[in-house]
Amino acid sequence: MKGILGNSHRVKRFYLRHAVPVAVWLLTVGLVVWLFHQRAQRFETVGIARGQVRQVAASSIGRIKEISVQLFAPVKAGQKVAVVDTVTDNELVEEARLRAQLVAAGAEAERLCAELIPTQEKLRADAANMQMNQKDNWRRFEMDVDSAWLRILGLQATVALERVTLDELAVQVKISQKLLQEEVIVPFEFEKVKVRYDGVAKQVQENERLLEQARVVLRQAEQRRDEFAAHELPAQSEDAALEALRKQIAVQEEVMKGLLEQLSAWKSRRDVKLTSPIDGRIIPIHGQRNDALLQRSGEEVIRQVGEVVRAGDPILVVAEEKPSEVVAYVNEQQLGYVKEQMQVELVKTRTPPQIAQSYIVMVGPTIELMPQRLWRNPTVPQWGMPVLIAIPAGLKLVPGEVVGIRGL
Repeated sequence: MKGILGNSHRVKRFYLRHAVPVAVWLLTVGLVVWLFHQRAQRFETVGIARGQVRQVAASSIGRIKEISVQLFAPVKAGQKVAVVDTVTDNELVEEARLRAQLVAAGAEAERLCAELIPTQEKLRADAANMQMNQKDNWRRFEMDVDSAWLRILGLQATVALERVTLDELAVQVKISQKLLQEEVIVPFEFEKVKVRYDGVAKQVQENERLLEQARVVLRQAEQRRDEFAAHELPAQSEDAALEALRKQIAVQEEVMKGLLEQLSAWKSRRDVKLTSPIDGRIIPIHGQRNDALLQRSGEEVIRQVGEVVRAGDPILVVAEEKPSEVVAYVNEQQLGYVKEQMQVELVKTRTPPQIAQSYIVMVGPTIELMPQRLWRNPTVPQWGMPVLIAIPAGLKLVPGEVVGIRGL
């Protein structure tokens, strides 16, 4: 029994004597492996993957009429993303002046009609008291044609003004409908604009019907005059007052025609279509380039319909989905070793990890303040020389990703 107990005690002492060194050795090996792993994960130099970021802005002050895309939506180069009404305060004054002139031209046409009526009544009274001669007959037919012509001019002026109002109301209906869908306004506001639009549209339709009737009356008057002229030639001389009215009518017709052309050209050049300059996605207009933005609820990230923007103010921002380069910063001790075309390794540490061979495309000319996310201590600013490194094919990075760099 004593022999058995002695052997067991010796075995236990043997294991205790050798177990401690083995445990220490295994711990040392594990520590070395961990240190190598940490060394592989830490880099003296890191960079940020960067892609193109383009702002979409109007070249002059205006009001946003349409936004065709949403935040983070993909877009293609040349795709329409917004429409801006680029009218300025001075242009609004000029447009109002043109409309006032058009109103004045229409009023002048009505005044000519009013002047024509007494003359026409006098001629009819004279015709009742005496047998109309050849000159009187010709003048009567000419007055019928002139009266029908002035009626057409007056209706054209009215229809033109109503169409300008109808176009403005159509824009208000479209904007109100969008605001109603976004629950910015109540249905009553939308219906009020819609009722006004329908009323003006009905009035335009009615005046166009009257205009068509006036044209029929003019054709009939011209036909009667021509039939009379075929049988009896009118006198060569005409009443001076009627000739003056005809000249004024011709002047008003040319004035109205020119004003309508100016208003039409004005409207066509006011709306500016903005397109995406590159393929990419819509990102917030605030924040640093290629850095994620922590946007709080209620903060503005893209412009909205109805906002007034100044020339050059960003309306949308488009960022490439794939980075085109890596920007790294080297300290002053490394300046003597860094040069263009120098071979380096890019290491992506996130899953799946990747290592790729690359080279330095260009070295910056000055020392710059590094982005805060690259500072070793977030409270201590760091400076460095920027270098651009090409991203080789096959290395899958996203804009803003931090990349380890070996060889600098």
